[in-house]
Amino acid sequence: MRLILLLFVTLLFLSACSSDNTSMNVNEEMMMEGTTSITTYKGDFVSAAHPTMGMVTINPEKSILKIKDFKTDSGPLLEMYLATNINANTYISLGALKGLNGDYEYNLPTNIDLDVYKYVTVWCVEFSVNFGHAVLVKN
Repeated sequence: MRLILLLFVTLLFLSACSSDNTSMNVNEEMMMEGTTSITTYKGDFVSAAHPTMGMVTINPEKSILKIKDFKTDSGPLLEMYLATNINANTYISLGALKGLNGDYEYNLPTNIDLDVYKYVTVWCVEFSVNFGHAVLVKN
């Protein structure tokens, strides 16, 4: 009888110490979902026709493209493009290049698919040349 009682107590003790994810409350689940559901994009510029460098990030709302520590050469009619490839066959212009050296921000169009338009390109419109680009990857 003592042996059965000892086995019962041991089993009860072991089951009480086991990990059970079903005991997580609703607030904990919401906090976990909130931390994993935010998707942002980032990338680093690489040189193409001209030396180009810097880092690109996009905010979680996908409304602002930020460029940090940017540097490229001067050229005629340079624009910042979001493109589907490095040749900018299909692109969205974010406007004229705001500067050659520094940190800059560009507003993004609403509902843009960054899995399709995943190239941020410094594009010379006059000569159809990619000065440099960054490939956006999910963070």
